[in-house]
Amino acid sequence: MFTGIVGEIGTVRHAGPNASGLRLEIASSAVAQDLGIDASVNVAGACLTVVERDTHGFTVDLVAETLARTTLGRAIRGTRVNLESAATPTTALGGHFVQGHIDATAKLVARRDEGGGAARLRFALPSGLARYVVMKGFITVDGVSLTIAGLGKTFFEIALIPHTAERTTLGALVPGDLVNLETDVLAKYVERLVKRA
Repeated sequence: MFTGIVGEIGTVRHAGPNASGLRLEIASSAVAQDLGIDASVNVAGACLTVVERDTHGFTVDLVAETLARTTLGRAIRGTRVNLESAATPTTALGGHFVQGHIDATAKLVARRDEGGGAARLRFALPSGLARYVVMKGFITVDGVSLTIAGLGKTFFEIALIPHTAERTTLGALVPGDLVNLETDVLAKYVERLVKRA
């Protein structure tokens, strides 16, 4: 489990095919220090398992399911990714419960800069996820815990503060870019329970 509070921006230092799909080597200074072999790590929103580690970063493998549901299959050398190590019982829950299980990708359709590094970002909302997204509710975009600031039938918006723009990859997004989305898992459980009742 994660909280959606990014520890650092890592950089892909190698991306290449392997027997199961794709292997990524990621340069990391801060987050890598918390990781060992078999540890879970959030990479651009996706929960992955560390298969190798050295003093400058770590390696993860992506299988077909991850490649089909996320943007990580497009990663190349130099791609920047948000990183977060797994939460512990003493982790402050500054964000929300994030599983690292990507629901879908979505496109940034508009960006309005609001001065001082702040911006309003509008993303296309996949129709199958619309029922899990509510005003002022949680959503995870590329591993970042965010609050829904605007909502329509086909889109949602977030208000990006300067600090988040600087400390995550969201600050560099431009219209047309794809991101990984994870909706609030609590909404999914409530839906299932109501259907069963």
